[in-house]
Amino acid sequence: MTDLEQLVAQATAEFAGIADAAALEQAKARYLGKSGTVTELLKGLGRLAPEERKLAGATINGAKERIETALSTRREALRQAALEAQLRAEALDVTLPGRGLPTGGLHPVTRTLERIEALFRSIGFDVADGPEIEDDFHNFTALNTPENHPARSMHDTFYLENAPGLLLRTHTSPIQVRYMETHKPPIRIIAPGRVYRVDSDATHSPMFHQVEGLWIDEDVSFADLKGVFTDFLRNFFEKPELRTRFRPSFFPFTEPSAEIDMSCVFCDGNGCRVCSHTGWLEIAGSGMVHPNVLKAVGIDSEKYIGFAFGMGPDRLTMLRYGVNDLRLFFDGDLRFLSQFK
Repeated sequence: MTDLEQLVAQATAEFAGIADAAALEQAKARYLGKSGTVTELLKGLGRLAPEERKLAGATINGAKERIETALSTRREALRQAALEAQLRAEALDVTLPGRGLPTGGLHPVTRTLERIEALFRSIGFDVADGPEIEDDFHNFTALNTPENHPARSMHDTFYLENAPGLLLRTHTSPIQVRYMETHKPPIRIIAPGRVYRVDSDATHSPMFHQVEGLWIDEDVSFADLKGVFTDFLRNFFEKPELRTRFRPSFFPFTEPSAEIDMSCVFCDGNGCRVCSHTGWLEIAGSGMVHPNVLKAVGIDSEKYIGFAFGMGPDRLTMLRYGVNDLRLFFDGDLRFLSQFK
């Protein structure tokens, strides 16, 4: 009996002095393993007389339970100590300032669109909007582009399947048409938005942006068009000496029509790689609104006249920020976009 008490005391003291979970399991094997001290005592019960076996078995099992209790107590103590050490190591100081998320920024094309809108609002233009899915009438016919007209071949159009007559607008001119259908002159608007054509390379994208302008009134001239657009370009690029020129061209919805060039913003018209050493950059199309367009929306073409223009804000963005590949704007690469925060 005394030997069992000493065994329990020895095991309890040994367990209490162990600070490592693996070492504790090794100590357990010495007492309770297959060849452990307590296990060997239980194996020896078979050599005792039945009455002695019963009493000795109860005593040994009692000692075994006390050793197991000491083992469990030490296991829990080691687990708690490990947990407390982990908590100390991973402690969070709630008084520290939080980790701020990086600030975002507007897309460079969005910056350009906002700048364009602000400049035109400052001279009395409103900003109009319209649907990106259009019908043939508003996208072509109302703009003096009837079916089979050769001008339609200028637009590589996305037509919608199983929706006859519907398409993704190829320009923002339909916004002007819809606005003229619901408003009476005088009209001064710009129509910014996304447009779609089947095209993709370094300077073209299947989705891109346009800003078109329209001024309809009783006494509007080509001189007004030149003054408004030249003033806009000078303010947009912050170059008071910037020059413009108007080259005769053809658009079905304006007559007369002109392409607008501006002096190169990189070399001030002296000639460089960007302008192909011509000193000029093509920047927009324009002209006086064709009478047939006014008739299509119910405006008296004998009383009212006006001008229209269309430009690509994506190209303006490329020129303003010195970007040479349009696709960079739409790749979603944060390394590129983060430069414009």
